[in-house]
Amino acid sequence: MQGMGFIVIYIVFFAALIYFTSIRPQKKERQKQQEMLSSVAVGDTILTTSGFYGVIIDMTDDTVIVEFGSNKNCRIPMQKAAIVQVEKPETK
Repeated sequence: MQGMGFIVIYIVFFAALIYFTSIRPQKKERQKQQEMLSSVAVGDTILTTSGFYGVIIDMTDDTVIVEFGSNKNCRIPMQKAAIVQVEKPETK
């Protein structure tokens, strides 16, 4: 009977270990990503998952139109989920 109690404690310990090392950090990262995406606005400079920097010129609920480089004709629609980093423009 004592062996069965040890096994239950062993399983609970490893379940807690897995939760605190993988599941919980992923939840925090996902929440942080959602907060960043909700704060995106027109005029913000962004970095995409493919490594391109651009400026948001228009937005809808789940897509943004991004202008890349100094060429004003390079405007590409993309999903908000492809945004990795946001830099707000400096206001003077």
